Amino acid sequence: MKFTFASFYHFTPLKDLEILQEKLLNLCNGFGIKGTILIASEGINSNIVGVTEAIDKVVEEVEKLIGYQGFDVKYSPMDYVPFERMKVKIKKEIITFGIPEANPNEQVGTYLSPREWNELISQSDVKLVDTRNDYEVEIGTFKRADNPHINSFREFNGYIEEHLSENKEQKVALFCTGGIRCEKVTALMLKKGFKEVYHLKGGILKYLEEVPEEESLWEGECFVFDDRVAVKHGLQEGSYQLSECGNPIKKESLTVDNG
Repeated sequence: MKFTFASFYHFTPLKDLEILQEKLLNLCNGFGIKGTILIASEGINSNIVGVTEAIDKVVEEVEKLIGYQGFDVKYSPMDYVPFERMKVKIKKEIITFGIPEANPNEQVGTYLSPREWNELISQSDVKLVDTRNDYEVEIGTFKRADNPHINSFREFNGYIEEHLSENKEQKVALFCTGGIRCEKVTALMLKKGFKEVYHLKGGILKYLEEVPEEESLWEGECFVFDDRVAVKHGLQEGSYQLSECGNPIKKESLTVDNG
């Protein structure tokens, strides 16, 4: 049986989270969907898997529950379900940053489609920054992108202050896995007085889904937070798995000690 992985988020003020949690859980269980949905007063963040027809129906119904039509969904074909069950969790943030001023419901940077992205980041006066953690950057990133060398997203504000704040007039282009981290980063940078802040709409996943490999400026694979571990162009499963210490490692790098 073929399955579809659907990843989406949306920042919008939400109320009555306990009631919404129950409705979302019942909806997904009713269609045999597995995965994780995070909800907070600021919005929703979802990674779910099921048969294609069920996924399409669930996305449509979630849009109705949230009161927003047109989620920017990243779809990936799957031969298996990389989740054991369905979970709907209530959180303080749908992506943990810990900075209240970073509010995408107030303002965000300029979105660029994957096609527009290539044109922008090819310009020499653009500062290109990967917002992800160090272990994610190591297995793949865009050509000439700066690695902030952070261990958690909470540390990115320190990178802004130390490496970007001296020139708030420069063009800064930011990217992340699915786009959600950049929503918070660009909101914060605009609040700090940066003038030209851009981010990749739909993140790396949408880029790998839409841009042919021969036109791509991406190098390597993209880490994802499920059993696939990494994906490549076309959102096909990549060549990594997790080591015993939890770090991504090439599958062929793992050897069996026969004593």
